Amino acid sequence: MGFIQEAIVQSQRTVCVILNERSGDHAEGDRRARIAALLGEAGLNAKVVTPDRNQDLTEAARRALRQSGADMLVAAGGDGTIAAVAAASHDEGVPMGVIPQGTFNYFARGLDIPEDMEGAIDVLANGRLHDMPLGEVNGEVFLNNASLGVYPLILHRRESIYNRWGRSRIAAYWSVLLALSGFRRPLKLRIVIDGQERKVRTSLVFVANSAYQLDRFNLDGVEAVRDGKFALFTAKGERSIDLVRTALKLAGGAAQKGADFDLVTARDITIHTGRPKALVARDGEKALMKTPIRVRLRDVPLRVMVPRNDPTE
Repeated sequence: MGFIQEAIVQSQRTVCVILNERSGDHAEGDRRARIAALLGEAGLNAKVVTPDRNQDLTEAARRALRQSGADMLVAAGGDGTIAAVAAASHDEGVPMGVIPQGTFNYFARGLDIPEDMEGAIDVLANGRLHDMPLGEVNGEVFLNNASLGVYPLILHRRESIYNRWGRSRIAAYWSVLLALSGFRRPLKLRIVIDGQERKVRTSLVFVANSAYQLDRFNLDGVEAVRDGKFALFTAKGERSIDLVRTALKLAGGAAQKGADFDLVTARDITIHTGRPKALVARDGEKALMKTPIRVRLRDVPLRVMVPRNDPTE
């Protein structure tokens, strides 16, 4: 890191935190007060904002940043919250920090950011800036993955389970099995991959932009993602039992390319579904999008505060 960039990091003493109080499964009481206190102890001037449930998180983050005059935008939540704040941070041209508060925290874990509040806030105060590629699907930011097919249905089922039993990793895994057992309609797609067209019939299209997540599940494509490409997976098997079997093998790190899914790597992906809209999942959030679905990397990277000993350096 050069002297000028190092000086910028040291001078960033004012942060605006976007806290999603619904993220994760935390029982430590008033998270807002605790985060504010820890930020103060770390010597950071901070404004902590908790958007309403019905507010668009990206727009709320933009507005809060402008009103605060802060020189760093911080996401305190799960990967969906972090993706929304990353979009605002990137658009406004300021660095982003992360206080992981989700169930899985793949983004933070991939950057070696501690999952405890104290450790994450120490990174905000004493870390360094790291540039990383930022993916988008139809213009909307994603950090870890984007998908079509059965996974958005899993998220729908997960919401009802969370509402009844609370947020936990066990509940998340249970929602996967329930959704897969009820899936009946594979997708018939035309996919253009870096200009090359192919026709696919599959239950799941999964585009990965996280080397950590691929490595966590023992999947190929890690080096391609580190080289600035996406890993595009299409699941094999159309019956419910095939999907459940593949999901269990993925969870156990035993899924195999060729037997359970096909894999290609690409920088630009366009997915034609034959329908005017498709349900798309991005980092744990789902939304209807107009087709075709375009997946690409933004031209300018996202700047993120990471530990000084982060292995990505």
